Amino acid sequence: MTITRVKHPVYVAENSVVQTMIFTIKDRTIQNDPSGLRRSAFSLVELVIVIVIIGIIAAIAVPRISRGATEARANALRANLNALNRAVEYYAAEHNNQYPTVANFRQQLLQYTDINGALSTTYSSTFRFGPYLLKFPKIGVGPSNGEDAVGATATAGVAWVYDASTGKVGANGGTEKDSKGVSFSDY
Repeated sequence: MTITRVKHPVYVAENSVVQTMIFTIKDRTIQNDPSGLRRSAFSLVELVIVIVIIGIIAAIAVPRISRGATEARANALRANLNALNRAVEYYAAEHNNQYPTVANFRQQLLQYTDINGALSTTYSSTFRFGPYLLKFPKIGVGPSNGEDAVGATATAGVAWVYDASTGKVGANGGTEKDSKGVSFSDY
């Protein structure tokens, strides 16, 4: 029996079972393949290491991505509430501190109005106030996600909760919370 040196400092007996199963890591080929062909291959250890690394990266990235999506929805909600509340303030400033009514809230912010809040789709010397919004925003959270209906209470189908006595607009966020644990309804 003769001893031969292979590419790496591993010594095995010539024509032994051990020699036929040696993988060389450098070029990833199987030595003395019975079919006579040299095939590319990765060792099981290399594959396991790669899978573990991918798992660790996924464990770190997935929560951050989902938290980022929640923060994006929270920021969009804040921006929409800010736009609606400012529009109500501008309306009140031009209508002798009278807020829009719940029944005509959307129309009074999107159309022209007179000093008493009557509506018109066209501008005139009488209907010279507004519009205060170009487009009415849809809510992106809660049970009415994608809706834009306005109501006095947070009921099914109502996206924006409006208090005509104070002029404040809130969100019907249901039980959903942002990444800090604050309910979207409390924004």
